[in-house]
Amino acid sequence: MQFKVPQFIDIEDKIFGPFTFFQFAYLLGGGGIVFTLYKLLPLWIGIFLILPVAGLTVCLVFVKINNKPFTYYLEAAFSYFFSSKLYLWKQRLVKKGDIKEEEIQMPTTISNVPMLSENKLKDLSWSLDVQERNEK
Repeated sequence: MQFKVPQFIDIEDKIFGPFTFFQFAYLLGGGGIVFTLYKLLPLWIGIFLILPVAGLTVCLVFVKINNKPFTYYLEAAFSYFFSSKLYLWKQRLVKKGDIKEEEIQMPTTISNVPMLSENKLKDLSWSLDVQERNEK
């Protein structure tokens, strides 16, 4: 017995022409706000409110950054600006009886210290002897 596995589950359905439900809702909401501002305010005052609302509406409907909708970044910006930014480190106090001997591991080797072989040591001492003789 074979079952059909759903595919493309991360893609939203296009309900209203080329728009998803949320895109269509943003268009209706933004268009309604723009129309209300246009009718209630004189054009030279309303233009300062209409342009930002229209720009935000266009961004909400059409802009995708890294294949994520603009609402994702807008929500992240709001949470960043309105959240606390004081980060405190609280040290966890550990009782002596809580630590087991197996948990404490000492480093076995020091990897950054170069190994000094016997031949290198002889070469180094010979070069120092030669330099002392040349200086005298």
